[in-house]
Amino acid sequence: MATPVYMKRWLRNTALALSATLALSTSALAAKPIVFATKSFTEQHILSAMTTMYLRKKGFQIEPKTNIATTIGRNAMINKQIDMTWEYTGTSLIIFNHINKPMSPKEAYETVKNLDAKLGLVWLNPAPMNNTYAFAMTRKRAEEEHISTMSQLVAKIEEVRKNDPDHNWLLGLDLEFSGRSDGMKPLQKAYNMPLDRPQIRQMDPGLVYNAVRDGFVDAGLIYTTDGRVKGFDLKVLEDDKHFFPSYAVTPVVRKEVLDSHPGLADALNQLSPLITDDVITELNKRVDIDHQSPQQVARDFLKSKGLL
Repeated sequence: MATPVYMKRWLRNTALALSATLALSTSALAAKPIVFATKSFTEQHILSAMTTMYLRKKGFQIEPKTNIATTIGRNAMINKQIDMTWEYTGTSLIIFNHINKPMSPKEAYETVKNLDAKLGLVWLNPAPMNNTYAFAMTRKRAEEEHISTMSQLVAKIEEVRKNDPDHNWLLGLDLEFSGRSDGMKPLQKAYNMPLDRPQIRQMDPGLVYNAVRDGFVDAGLIYTTDGRVKGFDLKVLEDDKHFFPSYAVTPVVRKEVLDSHPGLADALNQLSPLITDDVITELNKRVDIDHQSPQQVARDFLKSKGLL
């Protein structure tokens, strides 16, 4: 049976009204500033300044929020109070999704990307950097001892234990890692690394770098892109058994925000490939060791890449 003319007219008008409502809703969302949150350490302060300057240059309205705790930021993203952040794949895998299964960097990224898609959160292209855990020694000491991997470190600890029991090798660890279920105990198991309690020195994470540099401990647990690694000339030991997960920093944006801001995904995907291990370590060093501001460091970097 043919549809009456008045019905066709009603359907057309309803569709136009709905389209106009959706367009108005999208327009209103696009008119609001993008709320952009970052965490409370140097690397994230640099990423905050860098991304804010870069996106404003691209014409986006950005409202930065700094020093946001990890879990608070996560809940705010899910509850639509925050629109965008730079998150680490390992943090999402372990802290948000409680997955401790060993994975390659690509597997970790794909896993968290697929899980968060169900929550309306889009993981864009990850930066080619990995701010994960590692053990480090002073470069001079590591070269003298011929140690470049974790397995070689463990072998050296055992050699000293057997041949010189009066001299313990000391390891500096932050308090959290010592007690975590995915921390020191499983690491010891993975590397077959027996340790006596006196061999472990627990301290604030920031003090580990100084303790290694000053010889208070022989090796210490560090973050691989921390500026003090370069500033103190520390040798990062290769995790040759791949115990530590990948922590690739990645722009994560709510899907409806991407949909209402054409070009935002492309802009962020153009920025993230530039943030390599060497680049972010150098930028962190300029803040932590050379005492430049995150804003100045970010501005200089963007200018050097022709982005500002």
